[in-house]
Amino acid sequence: MRFIRPVWLTHSGEKKDFEVYSCHISPDGSRLVTAAGDGYVRVWSTEAVFKAVDPSFNGPKQLASMSYHSGTIHTVRFSGNGRYLASGADDKIVCVYTLDPHPPTHNTAFGTDEPPPVETWKIHRRLIGHDNDVQDLGWSHDSSILVSVGLDSKVVVWSGYTFEKLKTISGHQSLVKGITFDPANKYFATASDDRTVKLWRFTSPGPNSTAYDQMSNFVLEKSIETPFKHSPLTTYFRRCSWSPDGNHIAAANAVNGPVSSVAIVNRGIWDGDIHLIGHEGPVEVCAFSPRLFSKVRPSNQPVDGKDGKGQNLSNLVTVIACAGQDKALTIWITSNPRPLVITQDLALKSLSDLAWTPDGLNLFVTSLDGSILCVSFDHGELGYEVSREETEKTLERFGTGRRGAGIIEGTDGLLLEEKSREDELRGAEGRMGALMGDAPPSQSVTVNGHDNPAPLSVPLVNGFTPSVDARLPQINGDGQSTGQDDPKADNEAPEDPNKEKLEKLKSRVTITKDGKKRIAPLLLSSSGGHESSLPRAQLMSASTNAQGGKDDPPQTILDLSKPFDGLPKGGLASLLLGNKRKWAKAEGAEDDSVEKRIALASRDGAVPIVANTSEGLVPARSGSGSTGQQPTPDFIRPAVLNPSLTVSQVRLAVPKLRRHIVQILGKTNSSVTAENHPQGSNDAHPVDIRQAQHDLMIEVRNPSQLPTSGRSSDQEPCRVTVSRRGQPLWQDFLPRSTLLVTGNELFWAAACEDGSIHAWTPAGRRLVNALILESQPVLMDCMNNWLLCVTAVGMCYVWDMKTFQSPHPPVSLAPLLDVAIYSLQDHVTAGPAVTAARLSSEGRIVVRLSNGDGFAYSPSMYIWQRISEVWWAVGSQYWTNSGASVGDLRSSSSSKDVSNVSAGIIPFLEGGTRTQSMLRGKAVLLQRLVKQLLSREGYEGFESTVSIAHLENRMAAALMLGSKEEFRVYLFMYAKRIGNEGLKSKVEELLQGLLGDNGGDDGKEAVVGSMRKRSAVDRTWDNETDYLCGWSRKELQKGVLLILGKNRDLHRITVPYAKLLGVSEEHEREDDIMVS
Repeated sequence: MRFIRPVWLTHSGEKKDFEVYSCHISPDGSRLVTAAGDGYVRVWSTEAVFKAVDPSFNGPKQLASMSYHSGTIHTVRFSGNGRYLASGADDKIVCVYTLDPHPPTHNTAFGTDEPPPVETWKIHRRLIGHDNDVQDLGWSHDSSILVSVGLDSKVVVWSGYTFEKLKTISGHQSLVKGITFDPANKYFATASDDRTVKLWRFTSPGPNSTAYDQMSNFVLEKSIETPFKHSPLTTYFRRCSWSPDGNHIAAANAVNGPVSSVAIVNRGIWDGDIHLIGHEGPVEVCAFSPRLFSKVRPSNQPVDGKDGKGQNLSNLVTVIACAGQDKALTIWITSNPRPLVITQDLALKSLSDLAWTPDGLNLFVTSLDGSILCVSFDHGELGYEVSREETEKTLERFGTGRRGAGIIEGTDGLLLEEKSREDELRGAEGRMGALMGDAPPSQSVTVNGHDNPAPLSVPLVNGFTPSVDARLPQINGDGQSTGQDDPKADNEAPEDPNKEKLEKLKSRVTITKDGKKRIAPLLLSSSGGHESSLPRAQLMSASTNAQGGKDDPPQTILDLSKPFDGLPKGGLASLLLGNKRKWAKAEGAEDDSVEKRIALASRDGAVPIVANTSEGLVPARSGSGSTGQQPTPDFIRPAVLNPSLTVSQVRLAVPKLRRHIVQILGKTNSSVTAENHPQGSNDAHPVDIRQAQHDLMIEVRNPSQLPTSGRSSDQEPCRVTVSRRGQPLWQDFLPRSTLLVTGNELFWAAACEDGSIHAWTPAGRRLVNALILESQPVLMDCMNNWLLCVTAVGMCYVWDMKTFQSPHPPVSLAPLLDVAIYSLQDHVTAGPAVTAARLSSEGRIVVRLSNGDGFAYSPSMYIWQRISEVWWAVGSQYWTNSGASVGDLRSSSSSKDVSNVSAGIIPFLEGGTRTQSMLRGKAVLLQRLVKQLLSREGYEGFESTVSIAHLENRMAAALMLGSKEEFRVYLFMYAKRIGNEGLKSKVEELLQGLLGDNGGDDGKEAVVGSMRKRSAVDRTWDNETDYLCGWSRKELQKGVLLILGKNRDLHRITVPYAKLLGVSEEHEREDDIMVS
């Protein structure tokens, strides 16, 4: 044993050497990195240290120095793969560096005496997650995670791939000063001033893991308290270490009675009965040698399957070094009860850190007096080094190597896990290619068993492919072609209306305080008129991205702490006139005479009566009593009452009778009234109508004047005209004024004020006799051959205009309007309003209300089902604020007007919930309630439970509505979540439900036949067919198994199903093909 202490190996200053707080050795053993109080991270050559006494050595000594921290650097650590270097300091920041393979292009900075750099270590990431000093760092042995601990009592876990924050653990009650990782990659231990060492179990996250994927990871396994109950709180560090065979943890700053010691914690039972006693002061740092040693010289016998390369496991020993405040260094081996080496007064101040070289023969020591020295051992002095392969073999007894947690119970589990990882990697490559613009070319997709030559960018919604012509409007995802394509429109690129404004903002010049001109920076991502190129949360269509549903991370909870901008208190009058009205000035009176009169009137407690006029507030005038015969009020004159209006508990507002109505094919909000342009204008059509001359449209002109006779039967007829590109196709007349119109390529329909509905074919032939309703129509919509009409008393009618049948009797909106609550009151109550009523492609009624709730009617159960509500917005982690959906993929050549592009029924209803909750601020109270619940006992899993329930609600809605693409996406998201949560019962239930009953060919024929009918038979989990919501059960189950395959804790459940489906056999056949 010899000591090497080069003079140049220090962090020197002008007057003194700075305190050195940390050191570490790179995995290849060629670099030594140190951190000190001068704010520099210095990288040294270990070869120069070992050859410090050789005068002929002229190689580089200091390889690089980095100063990216603004304070004292406490810790520095290389990653296990040698790719990264991390440092933590008292500026609360963790810096991650990477080595630039190119040689440095700059010399020493001007004004410093630093030697020229030999290597260039560039800053890769700055990690901000601590509220106080960062005290220690630790990498997992597979470099998948980086863990930082600090004086804020937090343990922060970072991804080793993306360096995103995966989890913040607040399990300690005081300062955390040390961390070490299990070489078997199953645990890590943290030491704190709360006098505990806590063990945390984890599973190595993947490259695409997010914070939501790791919610159930990094759980507390054990808290060790006994050896540290009376440990002093004066140590700067509590750096512990894990033995290379994974059997023991050496914990610093322990006590055995009144004596300072090092506690040795045994794996499994996690006790601390063994103590290393000999230090006179508290021990601050322990470090196991990374190599195992043998007490006897290793033989060259081949591996016999029992003891590695001829080594008996009982002959293997570990070496540990300890140092602390007594300035002494001790080295122990497990075969000797006494220390092998004791060196006292090795430095003038406390020893701060220890680092072994990978061969286990050299130990570097740092001290707070600024000294850095190396203790070198000869071969055989500590024992005989054991090969790395044999060291790895000692870890196999724990059921895992360095690849993660879980015990492999057979080759089928390994094949399933490998298949799952390949599937996940392909999904990551596909998403990266989409972000970089390398999307695959267009190809035909399959819709309900039929090939559909649609481009990939056209979304599939509810099993239907929209029209390729993106200029045509679409309703609920089904595009309607209206005419010939315009080649000029396809060649012309859409012009950005904000381009000129953006260029002006880019060149905006500002003048600073000292008079200098500067160009103000502009964030381009928030100023452009187009969509951002950054990745955003969206549910990818399964036909576009086969893995879209697997890796979609859950989004953040919608922040509703502040209500959306709405009307002020007092309504529209307060917005126009103000909340605080001034008193009107009386003519010929003083300024404050009115105020004085009001004050005198209210002196005795009386409430003055004032009138709110446009001039201001004025005292009310007493009117004289009327004399003579008074006219009879209209409300008590004789009248005929509609029985349906008298009995009904629901009243909906009837649309205003408009003189001129224009409806373009496929557009529902393009009605134009005559009030939009003045009387007598030569412009017969507004601008919108001019732009619609190339489309198919219906135009209704109601009589402009009342009949001179006073009888409604004598009024002029209503004129209905359908035209294409400005040329009339047909014309008809109706005896009553029209309130609503709608239509598509199959039929046109108009609803009159007398409650009748008229329908025509595209050529103008009367399709059916007038349909008579019990009250006036309020809402009307069409989809394919379906027609929907909602009346003023809340009755919903749906007809099939092709077969002249109805899928169900008329259904009332009363249950949706909370009639069950309001009917208990004696007076009329204003309920929620109907903001939208639509039809699905199968004729299902879809309704959105002003309170944010969204409903769909199930004709098979004859009941309304709530699809969306504000509860999911405040409690679910899968609620998105971007409105993205399965149908959110649009072609780059689409037209400018994309406001009517359908995004699917479920996103349509959730979008209404999101809009209403923000507009009305209704979810603020719910969010406050949720925040209070999270801090109470028994509600720890509240967010997780609500999130899983939200996914189950989405799956049930997609299955009921027949939304094929959305069902698959939500199913894969649900499988991934319950797999990460480890919910074995739900996983087994899901796989069993997907398996179903093997219907064979008969089941397949039944499904194919059912596709032609109105209601499919594959809309239940227990149906007797091989299909579920239009998908093959085998295909869905295979996708779910690939998602769950990486969870080793679920292999007992997933492997039998994988064998049944032949997933492992397919993987083996693929390997055979690759080999051949």
